[in-house]
Amino acid sequence: MADTKRRNSILDFFLIFLLVYVGSQIVLKMFFPSAPTLGQQAGAIHLSVSNVTEGNNAIVTIQNSTNAAVVLPKRCPLPPVDVFSVTPASASGENLQNINATITAVPCVNPPVVPAGGSVQVSLAPWKYSIFSKVGTYEVRLPNTGTGKIVGSAPTARFTLRTPGFFTKIFRIFISKPFLNFLIFTASLLPDHNLGVAIIVLTLAVKLLLYIPTQHALEGQKKMQMLQPKLEELKRLYPTDPKKQQEETMKLWKEHGVNPFQSCLPTLVQFPVLIGLLYVIRDESTLALSRHLIYPLYQHLGWSFGTMFLGLDLLKPEYFILPPLLVISQFLQMKLAFAISEKKKLKANQIVEVKAKKGGDAASAMQMQQKIMLYVLPLMIGFFAIKFPAAVSIYWGVSTLFGIGQQMIVNREHLSVR
Repeated sequence: MADTKRRNSILDFFLIFLLVYVGSQIVLKMFFPSAPTLGQQAGAIHLSVSNVTEGNNAIVTIQNSTNAAVVLPKRCPLPPVDVFSVTPASASGENLQNINATITAVPCVNPPVVPAGGSVQVSLAPWKYSIFSKVGTYEVRLPNTGTGKIVGSAPTARFTLRTPGFFTKIFRIFISKPFLNFLIFTASLLPDHNLGVAIIVLTLAVKLLLYIPTQHALEGQKKMQMLQPKLEELKRLYPTDPKKQQEETMKLWKEHGVNPFQSCLPTLVQFPVLIGLLYVIRDESTLALSRHLIYPLYQHLGWSFGTMFLGLDLLKPEYFILPPLLVISQFLQMKLAFAISEKKKLKANQIVEVKAKKGGDAASAMQMQQKIMLYVLPLMIGFFAIKFPAAVSIYWGVSTLFGIGQQMIVNREHLSVR
């Protein structure tokens, strides 16, 4: 029986790991999209653009299935592709109007060469506030100029620039805008406008702001651990009556003022900050591309974030320093989180050995879950650290160190009286 529960616990963990991994890949693709797979057709050039929300960047994917490279024209301040707005002209037709630009949000870069049999992505971010200033439908065309002649009609693609939805607006108002502008304020006080220092200050500010609710959540976790023997006793008293178990469990929680959902707060509050940081670094921290998120006070800044911190490029994943440090710090935090249950387990083994044997299966399952959280969760965090930019790892590391300090305060209060 114990082996079966152990196997089930391991299976549950790997299912959770799979869900978290898939979720992280979705987030990565949402903020750092890769080139979509286009249909292969010999001798053809394909364009593709995904629909975007107003404020985000349109990215054109060009796939060249011909035998010759295609060099896009250099014609700044115009984009390397022709852009048309598409509007209904009548019930049965539409009107295409060519849109030109005289200014760009950031300096133009030389368009890439599309190799024979390969594909490239061309960002239209420099024109997000000029050409793509209104919601609607747009068409992009590959101009028949430059090196590499296009046979036949020019390749085209259409996409829709959409109005932000309700949740996107709420997220920008309460998360993206405040966080970005706080980072700008902090960086403006630094000689090199360093993004790493600004992220550390932001993390500490968020943790201090949420200190009291997080402290209550940690207290709730400790109460849950201390009630565990009584909960196991209920399972022994009502082994075949799940409804009675639930009623007595709810009564026990109410009696001791325990809210089981409160313990999720420390983890949940971190995700909005993570997503907010992803928005900041998605545009490579170029403030000129984030004007829709910047308060009027900072609209005309003449600088961008410094993205090097302690020799690390915060916009790229780091593989050798931050992941091991995150694994160690997360392990220490989980070790401290289970300190009270470990102490109670030792007392149970020394004083009530017979009772422990009676509840051996349940205790074994709980111990297996704790081992998974203690040893495998830190490895998961380290794995995700090599997938996300180093800026996210900096945030998670500082947040974990702060959490270790909070956990030590809670443990000292509980362990000193028991």
